[in-house]
Amino acid sequence: MQRYDLRHLKDNFYDRMLEILDKEAKPGEVIIFMFEIGDFTPVQKSADLIKENGHELLNSLKFNEVDWTIVTRRKKG
Repeated sequence: MQRYDLRHLKDNFYDRMLEILDKEAKPGEVIIFMFEIGDFTPVQKSADLIKENGHELLNSLKFNEVDWTIVTRRKKG
């Protein structure tokens, strides 16, 4: 399990999140992503993106007033 802090990317973290899941994570590996939210749009968009690409969303929670954390599992194959 690894944690990636994507807060520095603001609202442009989606490509990096998919790159990590598709190329850096091992099949079946659990990855934790932290990103900044303004409204809740990035939360839903990231959840949809994970599902559309065949990965699994395990958990999604508010970390503090401006940050969100999601726990994902890379698809096995």
